[in-house]
Amino acid sequence: MNLETKWLEDFVALASTRSFSQAAARRFVTQPAFSRRIRSLENTLGLTLINRSRTPIELTEAGQLFLVTARSLVEQLGEVVRYLHNLEGQQGEVLQIAVAHSLALGFFPQWIAHLRREGLPLNTRLLATNVGDAVHALRDGTCDLIIAYYDPDAALQMDPEIFPSLHLGRTDMLPVCSRDDHGQPLFDLDSGQVVPLLAYSAGAFLGRSVNLLLRQRGLRSTRVYETAMADSLKGMALQGLGVAWVPRLSVQAELQRGELVACGGEQWQIPLEIRLHRCALIRKAAVRLLWRRLEKSAADDETQRPD
Repeated sequence: MNLETKWLEDFVALASTRSFSQAAARRFVTQPAFSRRIRSLENTLGLTLINRSRTPIELTEAGQLFLVTARSLVEQLGEVVRYLHNLEGQQGEVLQIAVAHSLALGFFPQWIAHLRREGLPLNTRLLATNVGDAVHALRDGTCDLIIAYYDPDAALQMDPEIFPSLHLGRTDMLPVCSRDDHGQPLFDLDSGQVVPLLAYSAGAFLGRSVNLLLRQRGLRSTRVYETAMADSLKGMALQGLGVAWVPRLSVQAELQRGELVACGGEQWQIPLEIRLHRCALIRKAAVRLLWRRLEKSAADDETQRPD
């Protein structure tokens, strides 16, 4: 197979602009010449990468998967050339990690600090985002890793063969609210009274599990506020405006200071697993090193666990 590097760069530009004319301008060639190069790439691969019947153009499923490899190859080649020119030889690779908003503060700094104490001083760039955007970034190769809560029923809609994952930890989601003057929760989930609910908006990843629990428990509630952000729900709960289900990692400090209290027993809590996801098509050395270290650590923990 004889692939030209410029074809890969053309394809990455086209995926970014979703326009043949804009991509051709970015690559400093005429549009007819650019189109011929994209055709040459498809003919060499024996695949249709572009759905040309849509405006703006869209990548086919094969095109979406190939984009990850194309972008990775272009970036790796650029890194090698820069290294050989001694421009970035001492800086090392930077890992782009997309992290769910609710884990960006409560989990990520401690996780990175632990890796450094274990002798793995990674250079990282954090992208705090929602789970949907994180998945999209991993699919198109604009990030190297995802850290997110794992929901086996939602499953992140990713093929585990192409996007493997590793267990990083566990926590839970619990209902919290402010206290009254006597130090008691403002709201009682088991009282049978209607509870003002600080809810996740439609499509929010954590909201699916909360809504399922509320249906199962038959909680009488009225929605007084909606958002996709767990920290925003926490802020409203601190103002005494209702009950919010938030990850424990996000409210540890407020619980310790007594600014918030759990307003329900264990039957109102939702277990959460934290996972790290990567794309197997990306061959970045820092990703492979981290993955091997985490797999070894997990295997060591398993062998030391008592029967």
